[in-house]
Amino acid sequence: MTVMNVRRLIPTTAVAGAVGLGLMAVTACSTSDAAERTDDGRLKVVASFYPMQYLAERIGGANVSVTTLTKPGVEPHDLDLKPRQTAELNDSGFILYLKGVQPAIDKAIGQATVEHKVDAAELTTMESFGDGGGHDHSHEEGEPSHDEGDAHGHEEGHDEAGAEAGHEGHDHAAEGGADPHIWLDPSKYAEVAKGVGSRMEEADPDHAAEYKKNTEALVAELTALDKDFEQGLKNSSTRTFITTHSAFGYLAERYGLEQEGISGIAPESEPSPARIKELQTIAEKDKVTTVFFETLASDRTAKTLAKDTGLKTDVLDPLEGITDTSRGDDYVEVMRSNLAALQKALGAK
Repeated sequence: MTVMNVRRLIPTTAVAGAVGLGLMAVTACSTSDAAERTDDGRLKVVASFYPMQYLAERIGGANVSVTTLTKPGVEPHDLDLKPRQTAELNDSGFILYLKGVQPAIDKAIGQATVEHKVDAAELTTMESFGDGGGHDHSHEEGEPSHDEGDAHGHEEGHDEAGAEAGHEGHDHAAEGGADPHIWLDPSKYAEVAKGVGSRMEEADPDHAAEYKKNTEALVAELTALDKDFEQGLKNSSTRTFITTHSAFGYLAERYGLEQEGISGIAPESEPSPARIKELQTIAEKDKVTTVFFETLASDRTAKTLAKDTGLKTDVLDPLEGITDTSRGDDYVEVMRSNLAALQKALGAK
């Protein structure tokens, strides 16, 4: 009888242990799910800076809660994460970033234990640009540098101007020397949007249909924006523009323009006498009228250059953040302001 009781006790204990382990697993899973979602069930999304935030908000819609690591008015390239922001990363269910823009964020995301981490740089073709970025010089004046749907797969090496035209202390380029400013080409941004939509569907399949619908609506809007840029810049007096921030290589490439960045300096720095002389020659030869500066950096460089060359100044926004001084409330509005500024500066007809 004693033996029989022992034999009966063993499986009973084993079952109790298994039930206990199962409860622990369920509890752990529930804790994980709770960390990834808000109290009302929305997916917690962390975006690295504004162009990623905009995609997350437009595609995620009412089913996500988006936090951005780069607050409005903060220069994204120089961002250092606070402990609270690192905690936000690990407490999220979806991270969207663009590798090569913010080294501190790249490092933190690499260490984060979140399952769904999306690098926008992997969702489109990245490029490198020589002489500040722009179309291939073999194109005829006024000839577009792209075909419909062109993926821009060619590679060019950085020269000294392109490599140093970023912010102080950063090479301002993605891994491998590629220019990270892919969002300034609406067609590339649309490619990224499609990829983000697909990845959101995987992360939150219960709302996949809504993510798909939102993605299609955003892509349609970006496609219309691309067409407006193409038509609006098709005929102009010049194809060349000068900017203190060499962020517009993709935009220039897409629409057959020539970007002339102020070489070897950060946006706040003074241009060298040699570069001023060179830009004077370029401005005269190519009928340039305007030096563009950005919203998140000082306009001192642009004003210095404009004074020395007899040119005007205006804003060409690299859209790294939206502030009260931005010429629009979101990506599309600011891009349309950029289009209007380019049309005016280039003498578009």
